[in-house]
Amino acid sequence: MSDQRLFDQKKAAPSTMTGVPGADSLSEILSQPQFWGRCLEGLEREGSLARIRQPFHSARQWLFIGCGSSYYIALAAAAAWSRITGIRARAIPASELLLFPDLVLADAEDLAAVVISRSGRTSEAVQAARLLEREKNIRVLAVTGTPDQPLEQIATATLPLLPCDEQSTVMTRSFSSMLLGLQYLAACQADDCKLLKSLGKLSGLAQPAMDSLHPQVRDFVGSHQFADYVCLGQGLFFGLACETALKITEMSVSYAQSFHTLEFRHGPKSIVGPETLIMFLLSEQGYEAECDVLQEIKGLGGTTLAVTNRADKRARAASDLIVEFDFDLPEVVRLAPYVFAGQLTGLCTGLKKGLDPDHPRNLSRVVVLDEETSVT
Repeated sequence: MSDQRLFDQKKAAPSTMTGVPGADSLSEILSQPQFWGRCLEGLEREGSLARIRQPFHSARQWLFIGCGSSYYIALAAAAAWSRITGIRARAIPASELLLFPDLVLADAEDLAAVVISRSGRTSEAVQAARLLEREKNIRVLAVTGTPDQPLEQIATATLPLLPCDEQSTVMTRSFSSMLLGLQYLAACQADDCKLLKSLGKLSGLAQPAMDSLHPQVRDFVGSHQFADYVCLGQGLFFGLACETALKITEMSVSYAQSFHTLEFRHGPKSIVGPETLIMFLLSEQGYEAECDVLQEIKGLGGTTLAVTNRADKRARAASDLIVEFDFDLPEVVRLAPYVFAGQLTGLCTGLKKGLDPDHPRNLSRVVVLDEETSVT
């Protein structure tokens, strides 16, 4: 089934789409802005964020931990946390903590940790939380889309998000919702009422952007044939570039890589050609330098897709597809929509290849290891 027919049928009769390849992924991708609004309303109603923050009030540094997409949430959330609160934050994969705890926890005085897992059952995430809480006496905040699971039971506190677990294997809506929830908590931690208000506006602005972006990406993917995919971002956007590459890999069984934008010049650009799609997540602070790379890659014959809030003439001229949001919001608030293009590219590419993006080969929704073979 073509992506256009899937989209049309999903709008007309969503209850009849069960079992149709990609139907769950499409629904979950398109529903993100509306779901964000409900998540933030829930956090505002909860009234418990002050209580949740209390065990971590003395933290002078934060460690964000996850696996796979949850690690890329950690990368983006740590960057946003530092920007919003002014407190040092960094991100690591759970396996790095489990295998090399002395390296990770060196100079860990007054440290608080955030462990992220969509299911709350991912073995390495649960083991990391257990190591921190029970062996290292470091308080853990659990971030999960599934309540009453082992991660929540181990952690000192849990961010009270609405259940955001997907029917599809691949994380889409859960990724952006958990990232947004952590940004909201950071704004609360900083007592930044203006930023909280801006976060509340994001959902309403993002929905029209999503509605217009889907057909653009569908047509773009349909008219090109790519052999390689590269996703580039810096600063706040590096973790999102990593997630973009992962979505394309998972949903379409394609080879995708991620780099810091300017690092792509230092060797990796040798793969550039018309059959290579290079996706740029353009920041404000690094815009001029990142646009230099965009122009350079276009000059080398690459096919380019750029995502930015507002583009200038040279970015438009150097992009085969340009995605502009034009949101009157601070950059740190509008991170989540930057994953839309990668999610839709992965979905549309998978459908074009005759695959089912809801159920990629070799993948499961939760990685649960046997105790005998788990990382210790």
